[in-house]
Amino acid sequence: MRTVYAVQHSEAEFLGLIEDHLEGRDIRFHYLRPFANRGWVPPRAVDYDALILLGGGPWGAVSEPLLPSLERELRLARSFLADRRPVIGIGLGAQILSLAAGGKAEAAALGFTVGRARRLADDALNGHLPASYPLVTYMRDRPLLPEGARLLAADEQGRPALFQVGDNCLGFTGHPGIKSGMIEDLVMEFADAPEDVGAGLTQLRAAQPELASALSGIMVGVIQLTRLMRPRDDKRAGGNK
Repeated sequence: MRTVYAVQHSEAEFLGLIEDHLEGRDIRFHYLRPFANRGWVPPRAVDYDALILLGGGPWGAVSEPLLPSLERELRLARSFLADRRPVIGIGLGAQILSLAAGGKAEAAALGFTVGRARRLADDALNGHLPASYPLVTYMRDRPLLPEGARLLAADEQGRPALFQVGDNCLGFTGHPGIKSGMIEDLVMEFADAPEDVGAGLTQLRAAQPELASALSGIMVGVIQLTRLMRPRDDKRAGGNK
């Protein structure tokens, strides 16, 4: 059975609808919560088959307030990249993936948007990415892609919505498995919140059925690219360090 390490940056934001897709494929996931354990992040995690870096609510990668565990998470992400193990970044996590792979991030105000993403390549996610799908973002700052990264989908302003690094790493600027309750909890968890959250929540609730439908295809492609359904190669030495 494969196991995924999911780094969580707040109580509110978690894998959401993605949990069901992992459980349905007998893929285990283990949450790491640096905010609840004094910022601890392992330098390596060789017992895990993939790393998911979740969104961060109001935390930034280049602008204040900076994510407290940023440098430790960059080190962990780079270890996965060096081992050619999959890294999936969502929201702030997509920025961390970009930085770990040699790219950058640019400052942007905290925002909550419900829009649409447009597929740019027919073979994106092995052909399983919908041509158009709901894009829900709640984050500060934005990723600037590393050299060699492939842009798979863009938002309505032409900015990255989904990009691929190497053969098996993906950055989603929006959370593909988000639930409206996660946004509500983010607003309650942090004093810093975007303007007009109520209107965005109304849009998100209306888009939720299509978002869930799109996730089915997205997860097929994600599992294929990350090879998380294939037998594990246990030749990796060592354990968690």
